[in-house]
Amino acid sequence: MLGTDVFALLARECATALSVPHLAVATVPHPLGGLDPRLMNDKADGVIERVATLLTTDADPPRSSAANGSSLLKAPDDLDEFQEFVMQEEWSDGLPALPPTPERVERILGAWGSRRHEVVAALAPRMAEATFEAVAVNAALAGAGPEHLPIIVTALRAMTRPEFNLKGIQTTTHPCGPLVIVNGPMAKRLGVAGGPNALGGGSRANAVIGRSVRLTLMNVGGARPGTVDRATLGHPGKYSYCLAENEEASPWEPLHVERGFRAEDSCVTVCAAEGPHNVNDHGSTSGEGLLCALAGTAATTGSNNIYYAGGQPLVALGPEHARTIADSGWSKRDFKRAFWERARVQIRRFNPENLVRFAAIDPARFQDAPPDREIALCATPDELIVLVAGGPGKHSVFIPTFGATRSVTARVDD
Repeated sequence: MLGTDVFALLARECATALSVPHLAVATVPHPLGGLDPRLMNDKADGVIERVATLLTTDADPPRSSAANGSSLLKAPDDLDEFQEFVMQEEWSDGLPALPPTPERVERILGAWGSRRHEVVAALAPRMAEATFEAVAVNAALAGAGPEHLPIIVTALRAMTRPEFNLKGIQTTTHPCGPLVIVNGPMAKRLGVAGGPNALGGGSRANAVIGRSVRLTLMNVGGARPGTVDRATLGHPGKYSYCLAENEEASPWEPLHVERGFRAEDSCVTVCAAEGPHNVNDHGSTSGEGLLCALAGTAATTGSNNIYYAGGQPLVALGPEHARTIADSGWSKRDFKRAFWERARVQIRRFNPENLVRFAAIDPARFQDAPPDREIALCATPDELIVLVAGGPGKHSVFIPTFGATRSVTARVDD
């Protein structure tokens, strides 16, 4: 396996997940992208001999490792000392954590206690099996209760669908993190916020659901920041990223109904999302007027959605903006079509060096393209994710995604 030196640990984790822990790894100094070709050639020349040696030498035997499974550890009783303990064990995200005592884990499992050893999902990149018990342990660390476990389990299962590309999301330098969107009766019953400050603080359900998912992806999936999770900067949603759709304030069908579920179903949608970018428009009185601000905010040259045509960017419309659009006679589908046609970037706005890279990724759109060709954020209007969230105020948000990913919606098994 060949890569740059800062990704050596990730390479070994992936080799272990593929059941070839003895696979040889050769590295060159980071970075590779954005370098003069002569420097690239020098790096290649410097590693050729090493690669040849590894290809013609018997691999070292795999190192022994402890068997997978649950075990009990003695942890400090003092909560302040416990915070130091979980950081040393690399179990925490840096925020205060609660001790996952057997009693608390048992309470979170509740009626699912008899299924504690059943596998919920195998989580990339480590491909370790997350049992109900393991998920409950991470939920306990995050401060969740038994009522939150069905949503957490459903979100984790949805993320293992191949189209979600969990391995890429867990290991990329891109800042994306899993966004969990909750629809249906369970959102209201648990108090998952979808109204004012839905993406801010103030809701226990939002905080602990998103954080439980994230800690499970770290502690079972192995994506610990700075080692396997290679995000260059990340964003605060990688602590916790969860909201409900404000279905009562929406003039259209909610997201899960649009995707084929019944209104009375409780559903979770997961997508690999960047942080939200606010769209402020206090003056427009029509859908056409709002498009100038909404599409203008989204159409940027640095978005992954631009050159990964399979991605699904997200627009979360504030209720007032959604009402303005609906009062213009537009359905949700009408809005998607208009946004998709307007939120485009002309070829002339891209750096020529980036165009060479994009043409290799998607030649149909970028190869030998004229300067006035317009590049859309996604392949079709139907690829856009549109929902209504937030409270009073003339604000909406645009949320770019990883690009090389598809969102997944699943019904919650309560």
